[in-house]
Amino acid sequence: MGSKYTKRYTEEFKRDAIALVDSSGKTVTAVARELGISSESLRGWYRRAKADQGEGAPSELTSAEREELRRLRRENREQQQTIEILKKATAFFVKESDR
Repeated sequence: MGSKYTKRYTEEFKRDAIALVDSSGKTVTAVARELGISSESLRGWYRRAKADQGEGAPSELTSAEREELRRLRRENREQQQTIEILKKATAFFVKESDR
C-alpha cells in the first residue's frame, strides 16, 4: 500500500491548490513545484475535481460514481462468498439425505 512517508493533505489544501491552478494560469507542474508537492498528486486532484464538476473526460468517473462502484464491488464479492457457502451446504445436505 502506501509508504509510511506518504504525506496527507487536508481537503482545504487540495481545494486551494486546485483553485491556484485555475486562477494563476500556470501549469499544474509549476504550481506543484511552488507548493512543494508532487505534480502527479496535484494533477490527480485537479482531474478529480474537474470530473466532479462535470468538466472531466467523458469516461472519467465522479467521486460519487467511484464510491458507488467501490460499494457495488464489495457487495458483489460478499454475495459471491454467500453463494459459494450455499452451494457447499446444498451439496452437504444432498449427500446426507442419500444415507
